[in-house]
Amino acid sequence: MSAVRRKFGDEYQAVGPARCSARRERQRFVDKNGRCNVQHGNLGGESSRYLSDLFTTLVDLKWRWNLLIFLLTYTVAWLVMASMWWGIAYLRGDLHQAHDDTYSPCVANVYNFPSAFLFFIETEATIGYGHRYITERCPEGIVLFLFQSLLGSVVDAFLIGCMFIKMSQPKKRAETLMFSRAAVISQRDGRLCLMFRVGNLRNSHMVSAQIRCKLIKSRQTPEGEFLPLDQCELDVGFGTGADQLFLVSPLTICHEITSESPFFCLSQRSLRSEQFEIVVILEGIVETTGMTCQARTSYTEDEVLWGHRFLPVMSLENGFFRVDYSQFHATFEVPTPPYSVKEQEEKLSLSSPFNSPVDNNKTRGEQVCLLDCVDIAGEKDKLPFKLQKMSSRKESLPQRALRMSSSNTEKTFSTGDLLKIQEISPSSEGEDSDDRMQLKASKISAEALTQSTSDLELHRISPSMGALEVKLEDNLPAKL
Repeated sequence: MSAVRRKFGDEYQAVGPARCSARRERQRFVDKNGRCNVQHGNLGGESSRYLSDLFTTLVDLKWRWNLLIFLLTYTVAWLVMASMWWGIAYLRGDLHQAHDDTYSPCVANVYNFPSAFLFFIETEATIGYGHRYITERCPEGIVLFLFQSLLGSVVDAFLIGCMFIKMSQPKKRAETLMFSRAAVISQRDGRLCLMFRVGNLRNSHMVSAQIRCKLIKSRQTPEGEFLPLDQCELDVGFGTGADQLFLVSPLTICHEITSESPFFCLSQRSLRSEQFEIVVILEGIVETTGMTCQARTSYTEDEVLWGHRFLPVMSLENGFFRVDYSQFHATFEVPTPPYSVKEQEEKLSLSSPFNSPVDNNKTRGEQVCLLDCVDIAGEKDKLPFKLQKMSSRKESLPQRALRMSSSNTEKTFSTGDLLKIQEISPSSEGEDSDDRMQLKASKISAEALTQSTSDLELHRISPSMGALEVKLEDNLPAKL
């Protein structure tokens, strides 16, 4: 066998037959042919349960044991029944007077054990040569004849039915269902996927074919419990219906590796140190017999090829599709990132511009001030036209008041605040200096910005401010 080359980043490592055989020495849970390597031992008294379902026990036995039981059952039954006919003839004295023409025996022409055995065979097989027969003067022979007929029917039905069921079992139908020798990991539709191939060699279809995958891997729970053969389900399209197969031509089964997949942290490098087994189960109804068939196989970690893809096997020839099964197991290398899906997502999240960290050099006060300026500008745009016009008359005054106010002060910019600031503008023109105006504005803004609208309403109804309110209300809109 030629060495298989695998690429691990910038390093290449040759995987020869010695390494593959060494890796494959470990025990498999399911063989490639689907046989489960499980044996039940130390059953104790529970072994009697096999006899309670004797029919299923016989069907499950191997062919050599079935044939042995079949031959022994008929041989023993024939010998026992022949001995009973010989015993009746012996007790009646028919063996000593068999050649007496005047004597009427129980069974005519039975004078030894071989003749009794031949009589039983003729009766059981309904051959009826006519030389040996039961006479009417033998009631015990009539009773034995009825018992022989019933027992023979039961034995025939049991053993022949068991052989028929065993021959018609759909286990051999699974021999014509193929699985690829190896599974591959590569990208499909921009996502990393685990893929393997399945095919049907017969022209008869598998009705309602469904495929399932189990990941068998040992793990330890957070509580410290060790699970040697923990079974985990691999999603191969259960939610989308992709697990329901129309198995007319070879299909590639795909397991998309996402955050919910057990292979979320699997990379090309970690694949070398992992130990797991993927069990594939294909179930369907045989179209010709209507019986349910199940085919199984498994893939270990050394049978998973990273960065490979299956060769196409379908071609169109003379109006029909042709499947080339010589390329069924063939793969070829494709460019595939050697990183796990988890590592790729972490790299994308770090390189995203929306996740850039905030500049820590700016103080919290500057960040709050920036946010407050944005809020104030937005609130100003929402004011009525008259209020915007009134506030624009002395634009420098409220701006200075806002700059001088503390950044930690709670700023509730409401309509009452604007009224409070506008109250000082007409009375200050031509009388106060700029310094005095700034002092007054700072005092008023510090008080007005820390008060709510309800508190300002209480100040507005004071007698000293009543005259100013009447003048301002004349210039406000109707709603205000």
